[in-house]
Amino acid sequence: MSSLRAVKMMPLGYRILPTSTLPRVVRQFSSTPARSYEYLLTSKPKPGVGQVQLNRPKALNALCTPLISELNEALKQFNSADDVSVIIVTGSEKAFAAGADIKEMAPLTFSEAYTKSFIESWSDLTTQVKKPILAAVSGHALGGGCELAMMCDILYCTETANFGQPEVKLGTIPGAGGSQRLTRAIGKSKAMELILTGKSFSGADAEKWGLAAKAFPSYEALMEGVTKTAETIAGYSKVAIIGAKEVVNKSQDLGLRDGVEYERRVFHSIFGSQDQKIGMKAFAEKRKPEWTHQ
Repeated sequence: MSSLRAVKMMPLGYRILPTSTLPRVVRQFSSTPARSYEYLLTSKPKPGVGQVQLNRPKALNALCTPLISELNEALKQFNSADDVSVIIVTGSEKAFAAGADIKEMAPLTFSEAYTKSFIESWSDLTTQVKKPILAAVSGHALGGGCELAMMCDILYCTETANFGQPEVKLGTIPGAGGSQRLTRAIGKSKAMELILTGKSFSGADAEKWGLAAKAFPSYEALMEGVTKTAETIAGYSKVAIIGAKEVVNKSQDLGLRDGVEYERRVFHSIFGSQDQKIGMKAFAEKRKPEWTHQ
């Protein structure tokens, strides 16, 4: 949840690129004008796919309360949009999110942080968004940036992406789920080592350890691959997609016996959908199904 101020972490000669020079990998599919945000760019790059790009380049997308508020609003809009089935969350080639904004956190007292539930809203996407969220991570994903990436349903990254939970270096600990999600993903011993030392790890390591579904060789390949996967998912029934996300996420909260029973109940409930009938009939007739998403 901490921020590593970008310039200190960059090699000599690093400079912040103006927004206008950031790579434009994905074209806008929808002709509908996007809502204007201060810290985000939103688009619909493919049918059924919504994209949210963090856009605070001078701070390497460091997370602050106004940015998180906009992110929650953008995700809520896509979650309720009939023409969106899958959401991509990404940053720039240089940084997914370099951490949380230290300037916002440093002056907080215990009573302020505790009584106002500081950063509780950062977890809204894990509880309020029913559609799958795919993270596309390039560059730095540190502290809060790493936690945000792990909140997403599938994490993709570049091989050179820079992950880490370096809060210990600032005299604090992860506060937006880093200790919990990282441990579940890669195991106690490795997560403990990373959190206690504050060491960073690469996108290649993230894939090797099972934190990332896939690491791509470049930013362009990352965005192309993630968009293609999102388009594939968006081609299925929304009913099945949302149900599948629900049962997989439930596996993180329940024991095996309860989890299997929960999965079976959701499986049974989907027999009440039109798409289950459409899908199975189309399979039997060896033709492509035409989903109603009902």
